[in-house]
Amino acid sequence: MQGREIEDPHVKLFLPHKTLEDWMVSEKADLSDGKLLVSEGKSTHPVSAAVHFAKLVSGEDAQGLLGRVKTTAQLSALKAEHFQDSCIVGEAAYEVVEGYITEVQSAPAAKGEAKKKTGSPEADLLAAFILDKL
Repeated sequence: MQGREIEDPHVKLFLPHKTLEDWMVSEKADLSDGKLLVSEGKSTHPVSAAVHFAKLVSGEDAQGLLGRVKTTAQLSALKAEHFQDSCIVGEAAYEVVEGYITEVQSAPAAKGEAKKKTGSPEADLLAAFILDKL
Protein backbone atom coordinates (compact mmCIF):
# COMPACT_ATOMS: atom_id res chain seq x y z
CA MET A 1 0.00 0.00 0.00
CA GLN A 2 1.38 3.35 -1.02
CA GLY A 3 1.28 6.20 1.53
CA ARG A 4 -0.67 9.32 0.68
CA GLU A 5 1.08 12.65 1.05
CA ILE A 6 -0.80 15.11 3.25
CA GLU A 7 -0.10 18.74 2.51
CA ASP A 8 -0.59 21.55 4.99
CA PRO A 9 -2.80 24.15 3.29
CA HIS A 10 -1.01 26.97 5.15
CA VAL A 11 2.43 28.50 4.77
CA LYS A 12 3.96 30.33 7.73
CA LEU A 13 6.25 33.24 6.95
CA PHE A 14 8.51 35.24 9.24
CA LEU A 15 8.80 38.88 8.26
CA PRO A 16 11.67 40.82 9.90
CA HIS A 17 11.02 44.44 10.95
CA LYS A 18 13.62 45.68 8.44
CA THR A 19 11.83 43.96 5.55
CA LEU A 20 8.48 45.40 6.59
CA GLU A 21 9.99 48.88 6.89
CA ASP A 22 11.40 48.58 3.36
CA TRP A 23 8.01 47.45 2.03
CA MET A 24 6.24 50.35 3.77
CA VAL A 25 8.70 52.91 2.38
CA SER A 26 8.22 51.51 -1.15
CA GLU A 27 4.44 51.29 -0.58
CA LYS A 28 4.36 47.53 -1.27
CA ALA A 29 2.75 46.77 2.08
CA ASP A 30 1.59 48.32 5.33
CA LEU A 31 1.08 47.11 8.87
CA SER A 32 -2.08 48.21 10.66
CA ASP A 33 -4.15 46.86 13.55
CA GLY A 34 -2.32 43.52 13.64
CA LYS A 35 -2.69 42.95 9.91
CA LEU A 36 -0.29 43.02 6.99
CA LEU A 37 -1.88 44.82 4.05
CA VAL A 38 -0.21 43.83 0.76
CA SER A 39 -0.72 46.51 -1.92
CA GLU A 40 -0.41 44.22 -4.94
CA GLY A 41 -3.43 41.93 -4.90
CA LYS A 42 -4.93 44.00 -2.07
CA SER A 43 -4.75 41.10 0.39
CA THR A 44 -4.60 41.20 4.19
CA HIS A 45 -2.94 38.73 6.53
CA PRO A 46 -3.07 38.63 10.34
CA VAL A 47 0.34 38.97 11.99
CA SER A 48 1.73 38.20 15.43
CA ALA A 49 4.87 39.69 16.95
CA ALA A 50 7.69 37.14 16.89
CA VAL A 51 11.45 36.70 17.00
CA HIS A 52 13.82 34.55 14.96
CA PHE A 53 16.62 32.96 17.00
CA ALA A 54 19.56 33.82 14.74
CA LYS A 55 22.68 33.17 16.85
CA LEU A 56 23.64 31.51 20.12
CA VAL A 57 25.76 34.02 22.03
CA SER A 58 26.46 31.99 25.18
CA GLY A 59 25.38 28.79 26.87
CA GLU A 60 23.90 25.72 25.20
CA ASP A 61 20.89 25.55 22.89
CA ALA A 62 19.17 22.98 25.13
CA GLN A 63 15.69 24.08 23.98
CA GLY A 64 16.61 23.73 20.29
CA LEU A 65 15.65 27.33 19.55
CA LEU A 66 18.47 28.26 17.19
CA GLY A 67 17.05 28.93 13.72
CA ARG A 68 13.46 28.82 14.98
CA VAL A 69 10.77 31.49 15.24
CA LYS A 70 8.71 32.03 18.39
CA THR A 71 5.80 34.38 19.04
CA THR A 72 5.77 36.62 22.10
CA ALA A 73 3.20 34.28 23.69
CA GLN A 74 5.56 31.34 23.15
CA LEU A 75 8.43 33.37 24.64
CA SER A 76 6.34 33.98 27.75
CA ALA A 77 5.62 30.25 28.04
CA LEU A 78 9.39 29.61 27.84
CA LYS A 79 9.96 32.27 30.55
CA ALA A 80 12.29 34.02 28.12
CA GLU A 81 13.70 37.47 28.78
CA HIS A 82 13.50 39.36 25.47
CA PHE A 83 14.79 42.87 24.83
CA GLN A 84 15.35 44.28 21.33
CA ASP A 85 17.82 41.97 19.53
CA SER A 86 18.62 39.69 22.47
CA CYS A 87 16.82 36.95 24.31
CA ILE A 88 17.77 34.85 27.33
CA VAL A 89 16.16 31.47 27.87
CA GLY A 90 17.40 29.71 30.98
CA GLU A 91 21.20 29.85 30.86
CA ALA A 92 21.38 30.46 27.09
CA ALA A 93 21.68 33.89 25.47
CA TYR A 94 20.65 34.43 21.85
CA GLU A 95 20.82 37.15 19.24
CA VAL A 96 17.33 37.46 17.75
CA VAL A 97 15.70 39.25 14.84
CA GLU A 98 12.42 40.94 15.71
CA GLY A 99 9.52 40.79 13.31
CA TYR A 100 6.16 39.22 12.70
CA ILE A 101 4.84 35.83 11.72
CA THR A 102 1.93 35.45 9.34
CA GLU A 103 0.14 32.51 7.84
CA VAL A 104 -1.21 32.42 4.31
CA GLN A 105 -3.24 29.70 2.66
CA SER A 106 -1.70 27.65 -0.14
CA ALA A 107 -3.66 27.06 -3.30
CA PRO A 108 -4.87 23.44 -3.66
CA ALA A 109 -3.28 21.43 -6.48
CA ALA A 110 -5.52 20.56 -9.42
CA LYS A 111 -6.50 16.89 -9.93
CA GLY A 112 -3.90 14.95 -11.84
CA GLU A 113 -1.30 17.67 -11.29
CA ALA A 114 2.06 16.55 -9.97
CA LYS A 115 2.33 17.05 -6.24
CA LYS A 116 4.69 19.87 -5.55
CA LYS A 117 4.60 22.57 -2.96
CA THR A 118 3.05 25.63 -4.51
CA GLY A 119 1.41 28.53 -2.75
CA SER A 120 -1.38 30.93 -3.41
CA PRO A 121 -0.60 34.18 -5.22
CA GLU A 122 -0.48 35.90 -1.80
CA ALA A 123 2.01 33.36 -0.42
CA ASP A 124 4.06 33.59 -3.61
CA LEU A 125 4.03 37.40 -3.39
CA LEU A 126 5.16 37.42 0.26
CA ALA A 127 7.81 34.79 -0.43
CA ALA A 128 9.03 36.75 -3.46
CA PHE A 129 9.32 39.90 -1.34
CA ILE A 130 11.41 38.02 1.22
CA LEU A 131 13.65 36.35 -1.34
CA ASP A 132 14.12 39.66 -3.14
CA LYS A 133 15.35 41.27 0.09
CA LEU A 134 17.86 38.51 0.99
